[in-house]
Formats: sequence, C-alpha cells, structure tokens
Amino acid sequence: MGVFKVRARIWNPLNPSRFRDVELLVDTSATYTVIPHDVLEDLSIRVLRRVRLRLADNRVVEEAVGEVGIEIEGYRASATPVVFGDPDIYILGSVTMEQLGLAPNPITKKLRPTEALLMQLRT
Repeated sequence: MGVFKVRARIWNPLNPSRFRDVELLVDTSATYTVIPHDVLEDLSIRVLRRVRLRLADNRVVEEAVGEVGIEIEGYRASATPVVFGDPDIYILGSVTMEQLGLAPNPITKKLRPTEALLMQLRT
C-alpha cells in the first residue's frame, strides 16, 4: 500500500478544550495510533497502562498508552488508545481507523468509510 498522510484533530477526552491539529501517517501495519510524548503531555494526557509492541526490526519494546479524542474528515471517536511516541512520530493505527469506520484506499491514497460487520441478532 502507498504511504499517505491525513489531517486530524486530537484532544484530551477529560478536557476537550485542549486540542491540537496534527498530520498522521496512515499505517495499517501499526496497531495503535502514535503521537509524540511531548504533544500528549502538553494536552495533559494521562498514562493509563503500558503495552508491549513489536517493531519493524522485530525488537519488542514496552511503551506508555493513554487515550485521546480524535476527529478525521468529520469522523469522530471520543477516546482512542494512543502510544506516547518519540519526537516527530505521528502514526494513525488500525485500532483508531476501525473505531472511526475508515479504511485506506491504496489507489486514491485517501481514507474511505467502511461497512462494519455485525453478528446476526435474530434467527
């Protein structure tokens, strides 16, 4: 898949008046969205837990995770997991894309709405 970026607004779910507009690299191989540590601290995002993550070079690291609100192209989630990342690392991960109901279109290099799956409710 080709690489592309999208504009997003992120905010502190406990204080939505604290927000930041960012540009995220769309990465379907990344589970979680990643935002630089200093940006999340500036928004007063709390560390909720630590997770083990496998990097592209096969190393496993443990990183802090919090939650941010996020809006991309009018699609909004009140809270999505976010990894406290290194400076200049802005990644849109697959968990957030699924929460927003969006998927990358490799031809147009844009996000598109998806059709969600739902189990059968009646027999």
